[in-house]
Amino acid sequence: MIFEQPTLKDLSNPALVAHLQFKLNNKTKPLGSLGELEALAIKLGLILQTESPTLSAPQLVVFAGDHGLAQHGVSAYPSDVTWQMVDNFLAGGAAVSVLARQYHITLTVADCGVMHDFAAQPGLYNCKIAYGTADTLAQPAMSIEQCEQALSNGQALINTLPGNALLLGEMGIGNTSAASLLLARLGGLPLEQCIGSGTGLDQDGIQRKTKILQQVLHRHADATEPLQALATFGGFEIATMVGAIVAAAASNRVIVVDGFITSAAVLVASRLDPLVLQRCVFAHRSAERGHVLLLEQLGARPLLDLQLRLGEGSGAALAWPLLVSACNVMSQMASFTSAGVSKASS
Repeated sequence: MIFEQPTLKDLSNPALVAHLQFKLNNKTKPLGSLGELEALAIKLGLILQTESPTLSAPQLVVFAGDHGLAQHGVSAYPSDVTWQMVDNFLAGGAAVSVLARQYHITLTVADCGVMHDFAAQPGLYNCKIAYGTADTLAQPAMSIEQCEQALSNGQALINTLPGNALLLGEMGIGNTSAASLLLARLGGLPLEQCIGSGTGLDQDGIQRKTKILQQVLHRHADATEPLQALATFGGFEIATMVGAIVAAAASNRVIVVDGFITSAAVLVASRLDPLVLQRCVFAHRSAERGHVLLLEQLGARPLLDLQLRLGEGSGAALAWPLLVSACNVMSQMASFTSAGVSKASS
């Protein structure tokens, strides 16, 4: 299956923005008093191309895959944790499982390249490319053909899901390394500024991780184009997520971006087509060191700052009620006229 990048429509619509702003300004409140929630309501109206945005059947997908680079100790946890956490997601015991259940969000786990065989079961989508990527210290993480297959798998997954909102999550021991490499290369930033503790490395561990990633970046100095960098540094879960992001953008779904790794996938997708960013709502600013730089690259204004660094889509789930509230304010809050409330004197 060959990846075919769709052409995205420019959602810029000054007339619709004016209508949405007028509607908000005439709600029973002082002008602008709901702050960022008003900006969010306008953003949702633009994505969904309506003056009365409504969110339906939200889908949270955890893209899972293993990384060959993990054998070099770039994570505080062994690779077995990836498949063990997939089982935990499906059993309903992980943080994102709890939050998705609380907020009535459908949770799907996509096996994009986990080093484990799972029995077919509800909530599991099998799109495994291989049992983990190659060791990118020695060779590209995946071939161009594997990368395109992962992108196509992500597109196909989105086409099976209902609703108009996609929340991004991920699981893969070693994937903060992949995200750091993508940020450094595509963002043109010093690598050491892009590297954090990931799952909890101490200072010695971070120094070891930095040394290894410097070697990787130097070895693959020619991997400069977005898809080339994705194939060289990314994981199967990141590549599949990029395909899903592009497909969700093409169908004008609201894309709720979680933390560092999901933002790295959005970075790649936005380098393929900057109009992807028109559909993205950034849930939070994580505690992972490189995330603030990544958000700057994307021109993003995150909704929350809770010092999260769990991943899984946990931040996206936590931000979800704000999106629902923004829509409800737009559709359910009374106007000065309908409520018989006097406006402020001009």
